[in-house]
Amino acid sequence: MQVMGISGMPGSGKSIVSDLAAEKGAIIVSMGDIVREEAKKRGEGSKETAQNLRKEHGPYIVSELTIKKIKKLQDDGVENLIIVEGIRSHHEVEMFKENFDNFIILSVFTNPTIRFERLKLRMREDDSQEYSEFERRDQNELGFGIGTVIALSDKLIINESDLESFKDEITEFLNEIGL
Repeated sequence: MQVMGISGMPGSGKSIVSDLAAEKGAIIVSMGDIVREEAKKRGEGSKETAQNLRKEHGPYIVSELTIKKIKKLQDDGVENLIIVEGIRSHHEVEMFKENFDNFIILSVFTNPTIRFERLKLRMREDDSQEYSEFERRDQNELGFGIGTVIALSDKLIINESDLESFKDEITEFLNEIGL
């Protein structure tokens, strides 16, 4: 089983990568979903749970829970490519590399102006309509270390043209890694 992480700033196109990979049989494990599952168990909001988990168990608890979930999939005999969404720090990358042979990172890059316009259109709960809030969110992401993850990725795809070209590049990469 191969495990691959996807990284990129909000609005870069990571979910399109996951969707295309899932269509080809990959299993998506979202670190955000793990936090949401834990929040449901605790009866808390996701943001509160993420903070509480880190206070209680250290800064990399979500990675540890994600690794545990993937190992369970391995134990259950899953052989599909597993994609981890939500990796934000180089330390998390190292944790995954220690636990899974040939772990790779694919990052998606899109300039901030394009990402901001995409986020305004998708209207998720945590997406800002104000550029100053968008910049603050970017700074938070960069504070986690996501810039290092992107810079040290095994593959970088730039998503600044049309959707079809982006999908073609993703498909080509997925074919290269045997999916």
